Amino acid sequence: MTKEKNLEGLGGWLILVGIGVVLSPIRMAIETCLTYPKLFTNGIWSLLATAGTEVYNPFLAGILIVEIIVNIALVFAWILLAYLFFSKKKIFPKCFIAILLFNLIFIFMDALAVKIAFPYEPMFDAQTSRELVLVGRLIAVLIWAPYMLISKRVKATFVR
Repeated sequence: MTKEKNLEGLGGWLILVGIGVVLSPIRMAIETCLTYPKLFTNGIWSLLATAGTEVYNPFLAGILIVEIIVNIALVFAWILLAYLFFSKKKIFPKCFIAILLFNLIFIFMDALAVKIAFPYEPMFDAQTSRELVLVGRLIAVLIWAPYMLISKRVKATFVR
């Protein structure tokens, strides 16, 4: 019993999870604010969404709208996740794993949609590969999902 009491709290490896939970919505909000507004302010959107223009693709506008909506939703999901983390809610580990998996699957699905829209372009360009591996989406799932399911500290901490 005292050993489990020592494991209770946001310590150990959970500190790294906490840092990620706090920084993720900030990073995503900054990336979203730096990436998408440019499409609407410098005339790119009208070129992409207007039939007959040189760069028009009937799928591209839809893909971009879905990307914007999903990225904004993920910012709010990460904020909710931070609340669950710091309030030590029992549902946090499952929600954390779900968001990690959703993020990874969305990157694959988005790349697939772009591949369908542009069949002659590589499915995984340098930026997508960096998103998947170097930034750590896949690695995060492979490391943190088992940790959330197996860790005694996680089981002792998220009990509310």
